[in-house]
Amino acid sequence: MGGNFSVSGNELSQRGSVNGADRPGIKAIVRAGVIGGLTGAVIIWIYEALVWVGVQHLMPLAGIPRNATGLVFGKAVQESLGIWAYFLGTGIHFVFASAWGILFSLIWPYFRRRGYEATFIALFYAILAWIVMHVAIMIASDNHPNYYDPIVIIGGFMSHFCFTVPLALVVKRLLATEPGK
Repeated sequence: MGGNFSVSGNELSQRGSVNGADRPGIKAIVRAGVIGGLTGAVIIWIYEALVWVGVQHLMPLAGIPRNATGLVFGKAVQESLGIWAYFLGTGIHFVFASAWGILFSLIWPYFRRRGYEATFIALFYAILAWIVMHVAIMIASDNHPNYYDPIVIIGGFMSHFCFTVPLALVVKRLLATEPGK
């Protein structure tokens, strides 16, 4: 694309400003990322409660908050911590969710300026997040499911879609350049 570039007022409000004046500040990015990440963190736990606990019977409902402790530090540490494994697992879950939210919030303006829909980007972000998180789990601990099992892969992607789509919608809304967009 080259030559003369003209944007109507309506197109400008849909695409963002030409000079980038609509770029959010770092406080807005962090705020949107944390709120979006925490929203996604709650939604993924709802998914896990409904699917992993209710349908697949993979764990008891009480196992969800402490799951991150076992994945990161192993089952032995998880068991040795007792009730503190719930607090540590919850902390790990929400800290990582906030970090993934902030990262999405940082990259979202780039895609928004190019006309992409947030939920479309969220689908690919979910796959990336699942891969990165599970490679990190494999490095940190030998306590993980069989990541070559198609059921584990599909279930993992589905749970991460339940995390990233709400995350993306919250970030999109909080970083909108105009009220109501």
